[in-house]
Amino acid sequence: MSYIPRLKKEYKETITNRIMESHGLVNIMQVPKLKKIVISKGVGAAVADKKIIDHAVEELTLISGQKAVATKSKKDISAFKLRKGMPIGAKVTLRGDRMYEFLDRLITASLPRVREFQGVKNSGFDGRGNYTLGVTEQIIFPEIDIDKINKISGMDITFVTSTNEDNLAKTLLKELGLPFNKN
Repeated sequence: MSYIPRLKKEYKETITNRIMESHGLVNIMQVPKLKKIVISKGVGAAVADKKIIDHAVEELTLISGQKAVATKSKKDISAFKLRKGMPIGAKVTLRGDRMYEFLDRLITASLPRVREFQGVKNSGFDGRGNYTLGVTEQIIFPEIDIDKINKISGMDITFVTSTNEDNLAKTLLKELGLPFNKN
């Protein structure tokens, strides 16, 4: 038998039924799904030093278990000495089993390592059923060796769902185990 991630199995077996009951959905196809998780990191200092992008790509690759790519600027901004096509960030998109594995590691190992953690903010929804979580330090991930990093930086983790309703998306993420704060 092939391996199925813990959260994926739990989603199929119990979470779908709980969401259908709590929101009064009649068809299983109405239950929202987690489509992808995008981890992105802006590196503004990369304008001066090109090696910073390589470090950012390397860190995201370690964290996600999948090769990250450098993102390039779309236009010239003279105030920041930025030219079109210069690398200014890194991102990685996770789907399928890797997505569920990352989410499981994020919830069980990384978020509990945040100092004075009160839960993730409720205000990260975009009105279209997607949720973005800002992480201020990359050292919360156990994959990152603190001795090897040269600068503490943050990243954004975006959860893209199949629904357009924020309340349904929040229910899905809560059921998957994302700890939202109480207020």
